[in-house]
Amino acid sequence: MPLLPKRVKYRKTQRGSRSGNASRMLKIDFGEFGLQTLERAWITNIQIEAARVAMTRAMKRKGKLWIRIFPDKSVTARPPETRMGKGKGQPEKWVAVVRPGNVLFELDGVTETVARESLRLAAKQAAHPHEFLSRHHAAK
Repeated sequence: MPLLPKRVKYRKTQRGSRSGNASRMLKIDFGEFGLQTLERAWITNIQIEAARVAMTRAMKRKGKLWIRIFPDKSVTARPPETRMGKGKGQPEKWVAVVRPGNVLFELDGVTETVARESLRLAAKQAAHPHEFLSRHHAAK
């Protein structure tokens, strides 16, 4: 099941600004453990799916997983060795824009060691720094 929008109002989007820190999705809302990004990035639908597969395998399909991001931005590209002009390229991939502080994934129903390992494997799929969050430790 690919993680793609069913329909979009506009097929091609502008690049937009990635500056600033996250202002929402800052804390764990659903699960017990979470993975928070420390850098701004574009995370592709392929990276999100690879992280989901890695986490569910590490959890041995126990527990519950929430994916808090969705790739709703299209990124276009021109074919290689193409001359200038002739318009904007075709949509190549879909990305989710994340800023420092966004919680990407949440887990529940597993032990902390299993959650740490699962989220570590998920963090490897998107190559930028992440931090493990726990609702239990954050409350203190």
